Amino acid sequence: MLKNDQEYSWQAVPKTERNHFLKTLSVMLGFTFFSASMLAGGQLGISMSFSQFLLVVLGGNLILGLYTGALAHIAAKTGFSTHLLAKAAFGEKGSYLPSFLLGFTQVGWFGVGIAMFAVPVAEVMGWNVYALIFIFGIAMTISAIFGIKTLVILGFVAVPAIAILGGYSVLEGVGEIGGIQGLMSYEPTQTMAISAALAICIGSFISGGTLTPDFARFAKTSTQAVSATTIAFFLGNSLMFLFGAVGAMVYGIAEISEVMFLQGLMLPAIIVLGLNIWTTNDNALYASGLGFAHITKLPKKWFVIINGLIGTILAMWMYNNFVGFLNILGIAIPSIGAILIMDYFIKSKEYRSMKERVYKVVNWPAIIAWASGIACTQLLPGIAPLNALISTAIVYLVSSLIAEKKAKKKESVINHDYFERKAAQ
Repeated sequence: MLKNDQEYSWQAVPKTERNHFLKTLSVMLGFTFFSASMLAGGQLGISMSFSQFLLVVLGGNLILGLYTGALAHIAAKTGFSTHLLAKAAFGEKGSYLPSFLLGFTQVGWFGVGIAMFAVPVAEVMGWNVYALIFIFGIAMTISAIFGIKTLVILGFVAVPAIAILGGYSVLEGVGEIGGIQGLMSYEPTQTMAISAALAICIGSFISGGTLTPDFARFAKTSTQAVSATTIAFFLGNSLMFLFGAVGAMVYGIAEISEVMFLQGLMLPAIIVLGLNIWTTNDNALYASGLGFAHITKLPKKWFVIINGLIGTILAMWMYNNFVGFLNILGIAIPSIGAILIMDYFIKSKEYRSMKERVYKVVNWPAIIAWASGIACTQLLPGIAPLNALISTAIVYLVSSLIAEKKAKKKESVINHDYFERKAAQ
């Protein structure tokens, strides 16, 4: 291991450095406990009955669980981060495209997350929003420097606190609406198609879910990695959606911290909001550092610091202007995960001997498939994230087979010419 690479930015995580199941689960749950998921749940809550909401959320997060579970399996088997897997699938230089996109979006979400904490807390407490942004941003950056160990500790503290305090708030809300019966008889004020609701549910975290290998590679076994990831995305993310939906149904507010403010739970609200964003933001900063370290070959910790400072300085601007742009970028990211999954299963033999593997400079079938996936999200009807995954997988499979056939034909011609020249001599 390189001296400055304690997070294995450029190599597989050794078996001796792997974590047990609870540590992996702690990190993955901390990643999925995110305020943006509650806001997405609130969107569904004002537009669907409670039974429809449950159907959509469980179905959407099951798809997310399967997608991220596949990536977790590959990460645990190889020990590779998202960016090293991209190097195998996209090529040495080709991998810089997905690494930049993933790293850039995570810096953006880091900044947005800081403002999502600072703005409501500053309004309620009468504090200076920029002072809060600075203090919170620097604190999160410092904790992210210490890597996966900090993420584990944060998860162990934050996940139970968010679940208990958030669960209490939801129970208060359910009591106010008339119990389970009142919740089941809730009539939405708006309507939303099931396909649109599924697109929100899946799309809300499929971008972040593509970074699953960055964390799952530390699991001892594939079974542990897949179990922890599936639980986090299926149950953990569903819980965040539930928090947001109940708040929207009862109070007309999707953000649980604001609901708790209304309920008179001032301190618990600040704790829940702070821990909620801190866990996901540290994961985002960690992942962005890995991405830029892969491109530049410089230590990850320097990019954690740089990206943290950029996200902190531009937090309010990102909060006001950047979310739509980040969502547009999110369209380009599911295709990356589909290619990583397909490449692993198409070339499984090559992944068994990665040390001896010779990487292409650019693997053009991957680039073609990625571009095709983006086009399909814009042109095809239905659920955009699913369109991206399915179309990208198909195009990559077909284009890889064509490229392999051409390579074999070229090799055959070269060999034929060689033997002809030998015979002539």
